[in-house]
Amino acid sequence: MSQGSLFGPEAAPVMKAADDAWRRMKVLVTVKAAPNPSAAYGETVCVAGLSMDLDAPGWVRLYPINFRDLESAQRFRKYDIVSIKVKPARNDPRVESWKPDMTSLEVRDYLKPWKRRRPLVEPYVEESMCEVLNGVRAHPPARSLAAVRPASVQGIDLEPHPGWTADEQDKINRYVGQIDMFGTDRTALEAPRFRGWYRYKCTTTTCGGHRQGILDWEFVALQRRLVRLGDDALKVELRKRYFGEMCAAGKDVAFFVGNQAKRQHVFGVVGVYWPPR
Repeated sequence: MSQGSLFGPEAAPVMKAADDAWRRMKVLVTVKAAPNPSAAYGETVCVAGLSMDLDAPGWVRLYPINFRDLESAQRFRKYDIVSIKVKPARNDPRVESWKPDMTSLEVRDYLKPWKRRRPLVEPYVEESMCEVLNGVRAHPPARSLAAVRPASVQGIDLEPHPGWTADEQDKINRYVGQIDMFGTDRTALEAPRFRGWYRYKCTTTTCGGHRQGILDWEFVALQRRLVRLGDDALKVELRKRYFGEMCAAGKDVAFFVGNQAKRQHVFGVVGVYWPPR
């Protein structure tokens, strides 16, 4: 079930495993996307990273995960290496997608210094978002996860979040209205105040520019930590962090990008990799 070269991504992903047996996988977590409403789980988080198994290296996506329901020992961080049982996600056409058994999760290590992360992440960093998009348009389902190093980042756009749609709010209401097995009340998932988009160009000579939504968990978490700030002050802090700091001249920034299962040509920035140059 090889999903890519140990030394970097391949042009096309391989087929999913034929069987539905659970198997244990070791994963370097590089992405925790912002939570979204779910009727079954209240809220779900998409996690992505790199398989550390030598016989099956490459990008993997773990979904669904209700992060708030995890025990404290299982609340993993970005750049944790975890061991977990997974099986192919049959309701998702993207070949990197796996269904996790969260009761089996074990946190094995945390890669804190950038020098420990670089040797594992850098082989998967590429320079053309245009090529990733062309692959999806030409041969869907193609690779749905990538790390792209932009040639230049023009800026970040921020707009007020419109709030949950009627369907999303209905999912939240139904979940919150239930009482869990311990009789504990469930709290509703709140929409963030702002949505954001990166504007950047990749190294393809004909690149006309990319504008991709910021779907990073930390983008939403920062807004919640700064809840006491007014809207204008909050936008200043978001731009300072996600553009001024992460995309500074001294950072070797790359964007972790992932697409949507139902609209595979639509990619978002699900995380930012920003080691020093």
